[in-house]
This record gives sequence, C-alpha cells and structure tokens, in this order.
Amino acid sequence: MKKTKRERQELLKETIKQTPFITDEELAEKFSVSVQTIRLDRLELSIPELRERIKSVAETKLDDVKALPLEEVIGEIIDLQLDESAISILDIKEEHVFSRNKIARGHHVFAQANSLAVAIINDELALTARASIRFSRPVRVGERIVAKAKVTEKGSERTTVDVNSYVEKELVFNGEFTMFRSKQDSKEGS
Repeated sequence: MKKTKRERQELLKETIKQTPFITDEELAEKFSVSVQTIRLDRLELSIPELRERIKSVAETKLDDVKALPLEEVIGEIIDLQLDESAISILDIKEEHVFSRNKIARGHHVFAQANSLAVAIINDELALTARASIRFSRPVRVGERIVAKAKVTEKGSERTTVDVNSYVEKELVFNGEFTMFRSKQDSKEGS
C-alpha cells in the first residue's frame, strides 16, 4: 500500500531523527521513491542534506582531538567526548576496495577504528599497545561505516577502548584497543 506524501514525510522525519547519517539514496530505496522526491521532501521539511547534518552534529559535539592532528583521523569524527566516547563515519569509495570484487581492504576498516581509539584519548601522546580485532563481514564500495568507540577502562598509563563498526545496524568490525598514554597524574600536577 502506497503511503501519502504526508505519511511519507512524517516517516522521513522520524527516520532521519533516528539515523541522522542516512543518505538520500538509502532513503529513496527505503521509501520506494526517487532520490529527487526525497530531496524535495527534505526541502519542504527544512531538513538539511547529509553533509550539513554531519557538520552540524560535529560542531556541537566535538571536544578537541589531542593525540593526533584531525586530518590524520581516518573517517570523519562526528562526536567526541575525550576519555569517554566517540563516533566517526567513513564512506567506502573505489580507492578503499579491491578492484576485482569491490570489497573494502581490511586496513581501511581497521584504520578508522584504530584512529578513533587514538583520538578519544585525552592526552598529547596516545599509541596503540595492543589490539584484539574481529571482522564480521566484508564491507563493499558505497557502504558507510559508522564506528562507535567507548572507553571501558582508564588507568594512568593504559586505557582500553572498545570500537564497534556498523554498516546501517549490522556489526561489521569490532576491536578492543589497549592504548598507551603518558602519565596523566604528572601532567595534571604541573
């Protein structure tokens, strides 16, 4: 049964609210309409395009990355609470995949998670001491990976960060990163 324009727009608003980083193409597929229809609906509802939604979230929820320059982070950080949690997104493009099967090279998926684990550390020095990782399924060209990091244990020289990476709501990678950091206590006292 086809939905009315009003019903579709209400569902569109709710979908974007729950999944702010969904693309117009994904929305068009979900609602069985053209990408142009989605863009017109967004325009009528004053919902900005994906890039603007990402920028808006990033501007309001980002602490300053201390452990590495922002341009060295793989993916785009959209949320960062130092020593607590972080989120980044990475769109898999042709340069990230094997040409013969269009599957992302594992080092790109790992690099997104690892650089997020480094970025979350509230210290000038953060290095990966150990990582336990697992790939759940291949990621393909055109898919968007949302990596979510959470500090699970914090010591004076070591911090444990769990990173789960998803395509839509499907887990594609998870890792537990033990991060080395300089001694926080000696810095805070100076």
